[in-house]
Amino acid sequence: MLKLIHLGFILISLGSFIGRVILSEINPVALDHKMIKIAPHIINFILIISGVSLVFQGNWLSMDFGWIIAKLLVLFVYIGLGIMTLRLNGQNKWLAFSGAMLCLAYIGVVAVTKDAFFFL
Repeated sequence: MLKLIHLGFILISLGSFIGRVILSEINPVALDHKMIKIAPHIINFILIISGVSLVFQGNWLSMDFGWIIAKLLVLFVYIGLGIMTLRLNGQNKWLAFSGAMLCLAYIGVVAVTKDAFFFL
């Protein structure tokens, strides 16, 4: 059940981010709406809490947990790139967006493979 909650909030978070990027292009003033500012924080809080709960429920800290640290580090990069995406314009905005999507892809592959260096 917890895994389904986590996976659901991953999709909600991704949809929220992409929606805000689209909104920043078509109606940037709408990003100032109180609910649009608060909702992503609530969504991502639940996402992180469910992820941490899964780590403890799965007893993954008792084995090699370098992959969890890799996911956390890349999560911080994703957050930074997401902030840049919503604040920048032009080509830099889309470079930051592409980087954020690559971070999410990396996090997803690492979550499935439990290997931070799956590409080697």
